[in-house]
Amino acid sequence: MLAGRPFPDRLVNLGTTYPAIAVLEIDSIATGISAADAMVKKAPIAVLKAGTVHPGHFLILVAGSVAAVEEAHKAGLERAGSWLSDQILLPDVHPQVIGAALGARRGLSAEALAVVECRSVPSLLRAADAAIKATEISISRIRLADDLGGQAFLLLDGLLADVEAADELCREIIPQQFLLQTTVIPRLDTTLQSLLNEGTHFAACAHFQLEGAEIHAAG
Repeated sequence: MLAGRPFPDRLVNLGTTYPAIAVLEIDSIATGISAADAMVKKAPIAVLKAGTVHPGHFLILVAGSVAAVEEAHKAGLERAGSWLSDQILLPDVHPQVIGAALGARRGLSAEALAVVECRSVPSLLRAADAAIKATEISISRIRLADDLGGQAFLLLDGLLADVEAADELCREIIPQQFLLQTTVIPRLDTTLQSLLNEGTHFAACAHFQLEGAEIHAAG
């Protein structure tokens, strides 16, 4: 609810899928709000999410038809000007990218995991979309900027050959100024797999005790 009223029509059901998305990451909160306003006034788009993220940026994620998103994207770029940090326009975006960007999670279950970490939300989403279209992997988790000091990361799950190919593709797509690190982990430990399936926040991490772990009694 907003001030006791229902959300407007363009703040939508997060389970809906769309043919295209645009994402703008803007270094100024004031300019970011202004850019979001210009975008929704320009074309009939859905606002999936918009708001502040670390470290003092404003992030805008909109969706809709390809034509509408293109128009809104152009308006947002014009308004953002030199305050723009990074941006993407993804026509024919993969549904898993939208779902994961909005918080959907898939359990880790296959033989390999790739972790892709970068300093740009738009660049990470571009890489995720390319990887899932080019290889037989699943997007297990995407976390975007908040509680990460402005960083973003991606967990990709699948067979080792596919995960390695996806990791290499992500490294090629993400610009060097934004890429932090990637890694491929074959046969992820089952305890760590269970931990990651529960979540990736340290504060919310479940307590697991390895079988056979040495225990020293208090006192």
